[in-house]
Amino acid sequence: MIPTDEDYQRAPVLVRRRAVRDALEWLILNHFDYSDVAISDENLSKYPEDSPPVSVVYKQSDTNKIAEAMSVHDNGDEEGIDSGEVPFIVHGLMGDQLGTKSVESLKGIALKHWNSGGKALRVGHSGKMESIYNNPDLYPQMFPWLFPYGLGGIGSTSLSDSAHKKQLLMYHDKRFQKDLAFPFAAFSHQQVKASATGGYLLADKANFQEITDRLLDVDQNVLADIAKRMERGDVVKPETEEEKCCFQVIRDLDHVGGKVNGSVTSKKFMRNEIWSLVANQDEKFKPILRTDDQRFRLIAQNPVAAARFFDFMVKLFIKHVLGFGSDHPGLYGETSAYYGTVEQQGRLTLHLHLLLWIRNGLTPDEARKAIMDPTSPFQRELVQYLEAVHQGEFTTGTLDEVREAVSAASQKNALPVIAVKN
Repeated sequence: MIPTDEDYQRAPVLVRRRAVRDALEWLILNHFDYSDVAISDENLSKYPEDSPPVSVVYKQSDTNKIAEAMSVHDNGDEEGIDSGEVPFIVHGLMGDQLGTKSVESLKGIALKHWNSGGKALRVGHSGKMESIYNNPDLYPQMFPWLFPYGLGGIGSTSLSDSAHKKQLLMYHDKRFQKDLAFPFAAFSHQQVKASATGGYLLADKANFQEITDRLLDVDQNVLADIAKRMERGDVVKPETEEEKCCFQVIRDLDHVGGKVNGSVTSKKFMRNEIWSLVANQDEKFKPILRTDDQRFRLIAQNPVAAARFFDFMVKLFIKHVLGFGSDHPGLYGETSAYYGTVEQQGRLTLHLHLLLWIRNGLTPDEARKAIMDPTSPFQRELVQYLEAVHQGEFTTGTLDEVREAVSAASQKNALPVIAVKN
């Protein structure tokens, strides 16, 4: 059903004119960047108080889960809170289905939306650009609700930028953790600075002319051919001078991108470091186990808390299940080393990819030979283990009974609903 006025009241997307005026008046008195701001009653009166100020596009769905992000064992039941205010999160201004559209197609969709009476959200900005370097006033100007007095911005103390951001995220009232934009802006600025620093270190005065000539002289056709071959999964080795020049350009880009957390190059460097061990950290965190409803609210409202809890659980798993750093062997044997990476899945939750080294275990080459040998005990026992840990059965009877039921129902052109338990 279409969202009702009661639904809108539960979702924090309404503009309360009185609250906006009170906030502006407070900032004018206390925040020096707002001292010359004038409040327009005419503009303020245009905000509706019983519906969101932007267009609401309603699309009926049988579930709130993303199909591609669901486990094979997921029963499809919706996940969310049952009562109270609904946490509201916007992770983008357009849907996933628009990501593959061309620029011209997006312009056509926008024009059709505008001509049909659709609304648009315009965000104003100053005509003067602000620097992200050595600018303590930047964050207080961007987030006046987090820096209400206009003080304490990044760069206003002797702390480094990363240390200052970490300190703000651990602020006692958790306002920086719960803000939807602050972690994103802080991390984005960190990536931009890392990329710029990498480019500066690469293209210093001694190498600038060489890099410039290499970029200008690269053969675009050869570069496109290498890209296609890599996309197919081919192992490409440079042979001609043109190919060697293209690979040098790629290495130049890797030198810059490798310093940016989350970039493709940083992931490639992590794969190259796969034999390294993750350093232990001394940070202590003791969480309180909460109800399902409370956990859903915390994940939606405070992603930093969810990430810290995930970090805590992974460390417990490594210590107690894998036995690394403890006085007992792990579930899979004595762990000599591990290497892990964290990814975000479709429902914005974190999951771990971990590679283990078991002391006195088979080398990758020995394991491959044992798996490929049909007469080896290793292959036989591995298959037995996999079949033992992955089993499925029907809750409405044995396999033969279910087959008889399906056969009988198919003759009547009506298949029964069969519950499956994994």
